[in-house]
Amino acid sequence: MRSGPPTLSVGEAAAYLGVSRAYGYEMAREGRLPVIKLGSCRVRVPTAALIKMLGAEA
Repeated sequence: MRSGPPTLSVGEAAAYLGVSRAYGYEMAREGRLPVIKLGSCRVRVPTAALIKMLGAEA
């Protein structure tokens, strides 16, 4: 994950967290998953924030 892209889709982030894609979007809506909003519908998860959320070092 560290050598990958700077952002991930919500589905990819959900897979790393071990939850479903739908639950990943629910987490994003509730503010429990850090996201960058790109327009009115598109969101991306910063890889560094996800690594921090998982408790690993960036």
